[in-house]
Amino acid sequence: MDRSTQQRGHGRAALIVNTRSRSGERVFFRALDRLQELNVPLGATYPIRDPVRLPETVREVLSDGSGYETLILGGGDGSVSSVVDFLAHHHVTLGLLPLGTANDFARTLDIPSEVDGACDTVANGKVVDVDLGLAGDNYFVNVASVGLGVGATQALTPWAKKTIGALAYPVAAIKAFMTHEPFSARLVFPDGDHETVEHDRLLQVAVGNGKFYGGGMVVAPGSGIDDKSLDVYAIQLGRHRDMFGVARYLKSGDFIRNESVSQYRTTRVRLETDPELSVNIDGELVARTPQDFSVAGNALKVIVPQSSTAARRDHE
Repeated sequence: MDRSTQQRGHGRAALIVNTRSRSGERVFFRALDRLQELNVPLGATYPIRDPVRLPETVREVLSDGSGYETLILGGGDGSVSSVVDFLAHHHVTLGLLPLGTANDFARTLDIPSEVDGACDTVANGKVVDVDLGLAGDNYFVNVASVGLGVGATQALTPWAKKTIGALAYPVAAIKAFMTHEPFSARLVFPDGDHETVEHDRLLQVAVGNGKFYGGGMVVAPGSGIDDKSLDVYAIQLGRHRDMFGVARYLKSGDFIRNESVSQYRTTRVRLETDPELSVNIDGELVARTPQDFSVAGNALKVIVPQSSTAARRDHE
């Protein structure tokens, strides 16, 4: 075992790969070989062909008494989000092999997208503490949203993700924009850090925990995954040229400077909408408004490259 692994107290590791993710099937055996070459002490390995079984498998691994200290997960943002409820506030550390289309969680933490680099991170990286968002009692890693994000998720097809990769996200957003029905929203801040606000004719309301979403778009300038806060923004459906202006700056996060965008940084917010709407949580529609959002500080331990400055151990 290499020295960095011993220093980190790696212990035994379980490997679970969503082989239905964009590159999962061909990556599984390569990752298995590479991790063994790097002296990562692997125990059980699970190539999961049905993503529905992923949460169940993770739960079993964490509760079967095998004493794993690291869970190496191969998959995209959806895979991470589907199992993070079991990993939150758990002693097991997450090692990530980013195999999805967007990989925004990995991008936030500077984890390499290619398999050899990701395996090297698992073997030789450092452990950091990151925050998780909460929508009710559902944990999320990147962003929760209502409005355009929900429409884009519904327009995002597996075929598009496999054939055009991250470009599938803006294409789906354009499709959703063409049929979007504006809505109104009320934001209530229970901690009193902002006054209650109401917005009409909205395109989207998003609550971000990490730095990136939707294939590399920035949640907000200065947003981070260990800042103990959520970044909330509401985009008003204004003139079309205003919306094109917002679209232009989505990549950098400068869109919040557009006059049609209102932004709030907070630890807790209640979102009420008219009409009631589905909530997109890291790409899955698993809740509806009204919904309470909060931040769970230092809720997840993740292995990141030694050079990453995205987060740190809380005790450092």
